[in-house]
Amino acid sequence: MLDGRSTIKRKLPTRLVLSATWLTLLALAAICAPLIAPYDPLAQDLFLGQLPPFWLQGHEPGYYLGTDSLGRDVLSRILYGARLALTVALVAGSITCLIGAIMGLLAGFLRGWVDIVISRAIDIWMAFPPVLFSILLIAVLGPSLSSIIIAIVVIDWTRFARVIRAEAMSQGAMDYVASAQIVGRSRISSMLTEILPNVLPTIIVLLTLEMGIAIIVEAILSFVNLSIATDDPTWGGMIAEGRASIHQAWWVLVFPLITLFLTVLSFSQLGDGLKDRFDPVLR
Repeated sequence: MLDGRSTIKRKLPTRLVLSATWLTLLALAAICAPLIAPYDPLAQDLFLGQLPPFWLQGHEPGYYLGTDSLGRDVLSRILYGARLALTVALVAGSITCLIGAIMGLLAGFLRGWVDIVISRAIDIWMAFPPVLFSILLIAVLGPSLSSIIIAIVVIDWTRFARVIRAEAMSQGAMDYVASAQIVGRSRISSMLTEILPNVLPTIIVLLTLEMGIAIIVEAILSFVNLSIATDDPTWGGMIAEGRASIHQAWWVLVFPLITLFLTVLSFSQLGDGLKDRFDPVLR
């Protein structure tokens, strides 16, 4: 009879494969959007406004997920919106991970005044409401892709730093770290060769979670019209537009909302799956 741990291990590969498959397909679709999108996402035709998806009566051939109130193809706008969402996720998540992980490792392993300075900075930063802080930054910097990335990095580096600091402090108290220093390794060398590999699974989980959070933040900013300054489609903007016509054209709201949900969920499940697979303690 299999125990609970064996059951969990058997389920992990499926979760990992499904999430990775969705994100891979989404990334390929975003990259190839100019080739596979049925129509120009900005092209308007009021005579084709609010066409239903292909399986409903009254649909128009070629408009597989229907159109919005301006006659723009929903599927094409979702594909092009994925380009912005994944760009924000990858760039903002990576920069946030790099800064937060470095700060957390230095504070957790070196201790002393380094820990005091970084910890106080974390406390000050976390005192600000993140959503309001991001809106304030965008209002100051102006709506643009770079402003969104800067806002996410400035707000979310503390999440990495706080967790990695605790992990580094825990790993730094282990005997293998003391043994490495006894044989003559410097503190920086011990941090990079002993602490970092054991903290890396946690960093990976935080990175994937941060990518999902970055997509949500971008969607929120798009929803309140504080994302990019151009007319390029965004998932949050589509959701805002669809909310106004939910009773006449529900598909304008539902399809980008489902895409957003599946993407954020996939990033979360991918992080958990990678941690369980590569965590040296679990192995």
